[in-house]
Amino acid sequence: MEHEQTIPEQRKEAESSPEPGTPDAAQTGPRRRRRGRAVLLIAGAAVLGVLAGTVTGYAVQYDREPTPLAPLAQADLAYPKALAPDDATTHRTINANRWHASDDDLTKLLVEAPSGAKKQESGYGSLDFLALDFKEPDNALREFTSARTRRIASVSWTVGDSTFVTVTLLQFADRGGADDYQQEQSGYMSDKDHAANDGVPIPGISSDLGRVWVDSKAEEKAGYLPMRGARAVARRGDLVLDIHFVNNRGKIAEGDVVDLAKRQLERL
Repeated sequence: MEHEQTIPEQRKEAESSPEPGTPDAAQTGPRRRRRGRAVLLIAGAAVLGVLAGTVTGYAVQYDREPTPLAPLAQADLAYPKALAPDDATTHRTINANRWHASDDDLTKLLVEAPSGAKKQESGYGSLDFLALDFKEPDNALREFTSARTRRIASVSWTVGDSTFVTVTLLQFADRGGADDYQQEQSGYMSDKDHAANDGVPIPGISSDLGRVWVDSKAEEKAGYLPMRGARAVARRGDLVLDIHFVNNRGKIAEGDVVDLAKRQLERL
C-alpha cells in the first residue's frame, strides 16, 4: 500500500521536473501566450490601418469638386428632318428602318423557273384554295386561320411532259405560326403513306428547320404511268417554303429538289 502510494508522488515529481538543457514549464507556457497575443495585436493594427485609409480616401474624395466627363465624339449628330406625308408616302417609307424583304411583295421572293421550263401560274392564293391540297380541307383551313396565316404566294411550272413543280411561300403573323406549320408538315413525311424515309437536310440551315424528301417508291397502277413525288419544307423567320415535285416517269433526282430548295431559301 505504501509503495503504491509513493509511486504516483515520484511520477508527479518526475513529470514536473524538466530535463537538463530544456526550458522549464514555467518559461515555455507564458512565452507561447505572449507570442499569440503579439500576432493578434499586429493583425488588429493592420485592419485598423486599412479602415483608416479607406475612411480618409472617402473624406478626401468627398471634399473635391466633381470631375467633368469628356465630351462625346459626335455631340451634334445630324438627323434628317421629318417631312410631311404626300402622294409618295407609303407604309414602307414610314417604317424604313424596320422594313424587311418579306414585308414587300411576296411574289418577288419566289424563285424563278429554270430555263426550258414552262411557267404555269404565279401570284397570290387563298387559304381555302390551298386547303384543297390536304386530305381534310376543312381541318386544314381551320388550322391556317388559327395560325394567323397572312399571305400565300406560289409559282408553278412544268418540265417537258413529265415533271410538275409548285413552289409555295406561306407567311404567318409571327415566327410561332411558321414554326408550327413547318414542324407539323415535316413530322409525318417519314410515314409509309408518304415519303417513307427521313429525308435529307438542306445545305445552309439546321436539319430541324428544313428537309427534302423523295418518295422511296413510285406509285404504280395498272394503266397509269408510275408517279413519284418529292417535297421540301423549310422555315426562315415567319416564312415557310413548301415545294412539291411530281414526275410521271417515276424518276426524281434528289439533288434537283435540294438545289431548288436552297435557291429559294437564299431569296428569303
